[in-house]
Amino acid sequence: MRKTWLIFSQAVTVAVAVLFVVSTLKPQWLQRSPTGVVPSVSIIEAPAVAAAPAPSTYSAAAKRASPAVVNIATSRTTRAPHMDDPWFRFFFGDQVPQQQQMGLGSGVIVSPEGYVLTNNHVIEGADDIEVMLSDGRKTRGKVVGTDPETDLAVLRIDLDKLPAITFGDSDALEVGDVVLAIGNPFGVGQTVTSGIVSALGRNQLGINTFENFIQTDAAINPGNSGGALVDASGNLMGINTAIYSRSGGNMGIGFAIPASTARHVMESLIRDGQVTRGWIGVEPQDLTPEMAQTFNLPIEEGVLITGVLQGGPAQLAGIRPGDVVVAVAGKPVKSTVQLLNAVAELVPGSQATISVQRGRETLELDVQVAQRPKLQRRMR
Repeated sequence: MRKTWLIFSQAVTVAVAVLFVVSTLKPQWLQRSPTGVVPSVSIIEAPAVAAAPAPSTYSAAAKRASPAVVNIATSRTTRAPHMDDPWFRFFFGDQVPQQQQMGLGSGVIVSPEGYVLTNNHVIEGADDIEVMLSDGRKTRGKVVGTDPETDLAVLRIDLDKLPAITFGDSDALEVGDVVLAIGNPFGVGQTVTSGIVSALGRNQLGINTFENFIQTDAAINPGNSGGALVDASGNLMGINTAIYSRSGGNMGIGFAIPASTARHVMESLIRDGQVTRGWIGVEPQDLTPEMAQTFNLPIEEGVLITGVLQGGPAQLAGIRPGDVVVAVAGKPVKSTVQLLNAVAELVPGSQATISVQRGRETLELDVQVAQRPKLQRRMR
């Protein structure tokens, strides 16, 4: 009996010692799940790699791009509003002083040959255009061509040793990328502001016919129009064109035309003097789920045709009001903006297949594409 008690006491002592060691060195061994199984959790840790520090200055980008950004001063002679009234001319005659309207904006030298890219609204209606370089030189600017539907224009200046900006890949921009806006706000002189890309593909703003804006919070003010939006390396990413403002000044919402669009328009204007776009003569509207249900359509995405121009390409092809366009030349369209851009890309004089949904029936209609008529720009 005494021997048995001695063995028992020694076993208890050893067990207590083992328990003490385990609880001290491996306490997780004593934790149990409700089912009695010790849980296993896999944790993935990031490698110990230091993140690349953001540059403390963008002076190199500013120095690279700024020489190619110019100030543009315009003047326009306007007559008195009643000059065409016979009674006004009877009493006051024709010797009524004319008024001079002045305008300020910005532009970007895009080639050593002297081509300058700017906004159409900067030089629209101007009788005289003066271009001032950052090195102090001044010269007259000649209009090569304008495109009111994208609010772009190309000028040409005759000077030697012109600095030209480098085009960047605006299609590779991402929200959060750092950008610099360079221009001549309020006529105070060349100014550089910084910010980030706030959004991409902004449209339906009612600014231009064709809209695909880069939104940025870099300070853009009146006078910056036509100036450069560049990346952190000084490459051209866009042409500053508009701001959202209740006060007339910067509120952190500015819009720029992507460099890819600007380059396409510029090359067309230099080559042909105009931008040629396709046109089929329809009045579109975005299709909503409620509309699709009302018309008992088997689709929920597309563009509803609310009107067709009589004698236009669409009517001659058999497109009717109430049809829903779902594709143009094999390219799906889900919004009015996509339809407008897809049709504009078609070559006038060519034939394109338009896929439409008419009730429960799907049709493939061949349309003879016409050239888009020139439209006068609306007041901004």
